Amino acid sequence: MSIDLGSVSLLGVEAVGQPGQRRFHLFLRGEGGSALLWMEKEQLAGLAEAIDHALALISEGQILRTEARAGALPAIEAMPADFPRYPTYDMQVGQMRLSFDEQDALLSLSIIPLDVLLENEQDLDEMMRSNDSLAFAFTQQQAQDLSISLQVVISAGRSVCPLCHAPLDGSPHACVKQNGHRQIIQIEESDDER
Repeated sequence: MSIDLGSVSLLGVEAVGQPGQRRFHLFLRGEGGSALLWMEKEQLAGLAEAIDHALALISEGQILRTEARAGALPAIEAMPADFPRYPTYDMQVGQMRLSFDEQDALLSLSIIPLDVLLENEQDLDEMMRSNDSLAFAFTQQQAQDLSISLQVVISAGRSVCPLCHAPLDGSPHACVKQNGHRQIIQIEESDDER
């Protein structure tokens, strides 16, 4: 089954939960209904990079990705209060394909959903629903706004190691890029030594 929501009037991203335990989704509303598209953080980062690359190509270098920002991160638009509690479509994203329609000057994102099944009450089995897809179109301005929002949501979580990009949680970190297989020794002083 192929679903086309048409051009979207609302497109944003949101993180739910505390850093380290967050879940992420795109929320959108179009001519064909509303949708929550659940993604992993790495998928969000890949989408932001793909959008930025597409915008740079489309605009012939006039729109470029912002890698560093002085000051506070920009505020992003939250999911509106009138967004349906039970959207028309609610799915986990398996694969994404971004394309550009030169005639209409719209970007299009096509999603192939992923089913996560619990087998034997312990094992998770993921199955790509390759015969199903959901697609929607959005403007270059919406793409630029979404990219900025994606970057803000991604960077709002736990900080990451600048070398290996593993999340840092305050405990000692064995970075693979710095020969991370060495043993981490934590020295604690006793009260007698102080």
